[in-house]
Amino acid sequence: MTAPALPPLQWDVFCQVIDNYGDIGVCWRLASQLAARGQRVRLWVDDASALAWMAPAGHPGVELRRWGGEMPAAHEAAPDVLVEAFGCEIPETFLAWAVGRAQGQRQPVWINLEYLSAEGFVERNHRLPSLIMSGPAAGWTRWFFYPGFTPATGGLLRESGLLDQRPPGFAAAWRAGQPAAATHPQRWMSLFCYEPAALPALLAQAIRPGTTHTRLLVTPGRATLAVQAALATLPAEHGPLQLQFLAPTDQQGFDDLLWASDFNAVRGEDSLVRALWAGKALVWHIYPQDDNAHHAKLAAFLDWLQAPASLRDFHAAWNGIPGHGPLTIPDDETLAEWSACVQAARARLAQQTDLVGQLVGFIAEKR
Repeated sequence: MTAPALPPLQWDVFCQVIDNYGDIGVCWRLASQLAARGQRVRLWVDDASALAWMAPAGHPGVELRRWGGEMPAAHEAAPDVLVEAFGCEIPETFLAWAVGRAQGQRQPVWINLEYLSAEGFVERNHRLPSLIMSGPAAGWTRWFFYPGFTPATGGLLRESGLLDQRPPGFAAAWRAGQPAAATHPQRWMSLFCYEPAALPALLAQAIRPGTTHTRLLVTPGRATLAVQAALATLPAEHGPLQLQFLAPTDQQGFDDLLWASDFNAVRGEDSLVRALWAGKALVWHIYPQDDNAHHAKLAAFLDWLQAPASLRDFHAAWNGIPGHGPLTIPDDETLAEWSACVQAARARLAQQTDLVGQLVGFIAEKR
């Protein structure tokens, strides 16, 4: 579906980096995809340090601003659209300035861009209004906008032409450029995770003699630390497991990693969506919550994915959900089944309008 045409507007997107890289990763993709459609974006962020390696070249039309910093000058555009990502609260100083700039004119369209989930409440709450009752913007309306996996939600971030960007043979060419290429067939697995309960079991099976040779591509940060901690409890000889510890890479490089691997272990929100677009077998390490609310969120996602029982069991073990058996590395037949499952889900998603396209349509409707 094609989104309605929208003249260039001024978007002010607000992002607070709670931890890890998902917050800024999602917000940067959003901002850059809006700019690619001719929109002007000011991205207000409290910690932009990760963009030094995530998006070192920046993007035309996206301007970084410091959270809580100086207000735009008198000659700069007032906001046409406000976006607060993941429930962050727009600073009252900015709202007061925006209200002052809007005197006698229409209110900016104010979007609360929520977290991604496959749970039923997403469809029920998507596009609902909320009247602001207090503060400098009292009387304004904020709209809830929920990313999601079904046509009744806001969709997922997907830049134009994404599914056609990598030609046939891309994975083989990418692997040939990696260091210390093995002379025997390998299964390539990327690892972007927190500290999975079953990671030591995965490594223990991967080093066992007679196991399928595996190249484990370990992303920097928590995944690297988790692997190093697990290896300290295992034999020094890794047998059929070949470890490759990666340096930080930009978003394009991370996508290449996912598209070139046979099996992707991802975490949080941004990398899950990118792994779905890559169309390879995946396991999602969902962000853990103290009250185990993430268990229901994971179950809803697996239901939408139409995951086979073996993939559900692997997810349960990977995420430390009790009541399930131990983790077992998939054989080639199982891995092919998982890949087919993800590719079928990708095909369903590709029929839906992407998140930015839906946002643009929503703004055109409300203006």
